[in-house]
Amino acid sequence: MKDRIRQIMESQRMTQQEFADYIGLAPATLSSIFNGRTRPTMNVVEALKKKIPDISTDWLIFGSGEMFVKPQGMVTSSPTPASESLFPDSPMLDFDHTASPTPQNNGQSLSNFNGVKSTRPEIVREEVKIVDKPQRRVMEIRVFYDDQTWETFVPAKK
Repeated sequence: MKDRIRQIMESQRMTQQEFADYIGLAPATLSSIFNGRTRPTMNVVEALKKKIPDISTDWLIFGSGEMFVKPQGMVTSSPTPASESLFPDSPMLDFDHTASPTPQNNGQSLSNFNGVKSTRPEIVREEVKIVDKPQRRVMEIRVFYDDQTWETFVPAKK
């Protein structure tokens, strides 16, 4: 997901600092995501969705589908009107033309979809077999001392 967040940031032609300010995150949070120290949380997804409502959450979270979802009957050229934009001089996303067309999935794996590896973990099923063992008994306890001596303790017979 960090690669897709970076892709959004680069499509906006913003620096990491500008992008963090734009979506309302601390620059350190974005930095630690890009460096791999932390994983993006739902707060990051919500912040992106709030600023760029046409972003596809399926694409953002799972890497599937198109980057942008155009609502039926709506024509928008930017996520926020220019008067509300925090960066009026910086170019905004053009929802009529996507930056890189997404290849159609013709039964192929989603492992390298949009040039980004899938973030879905492979499900591995493991079975645990419990083996009955006979109960063990203590036969002897030895205690070693620092003066090079030891004692042996043997439990009493029942």
